[in-house]
Amino acid sequence: QVQLVESGGGLVQAGGSLRLSCAASGRTFSSYAMGWFRQAPGKEREFVATITWSGSSTYYADSVKGRFTISRDNAKNTVYLQMNSLKFEDTAVYYCAARASPGIYYSGAYYNRPSDYKYWGQGTQVTVSS
Repeated sequence: QVQLVESGGGLVQAGGSLRLSCAASGRTFSSYAMGWFRQAPGKEREFVATITWSGSSTYYADSVKGRFTISRDNAKNTVYLQMNSLKFEDTAVYYCAARASPGIYYSGAYYNRPSDYKYWGQGTQVTVSS
């Protein structure tokens, strides 16, 4: 069992930056691939980024590529999402998620669906003002 708690959300002007953190409980954190998703009002939850258990490989949604960076510190049981050059359309509740396996890629596809992830945090609100 893994429990995830996000923090770092808030209100920021367009063009600004925020860093989200996700603290995980449990001894097996370092063996899990981790991901970030987001959900805007009236929209489905969408993939943002994912990272392997070791941090050696990452994958991003096209909408955030070049602006967001996912990273992790297994010694601190924490995964991060650095968000730069924020846009109004980045406004959403951001969720941290964990896969019960170390990889992010299988048979020609990345794990980028909510159903690919087993454990979820409660979410943190990010609001970007235009």
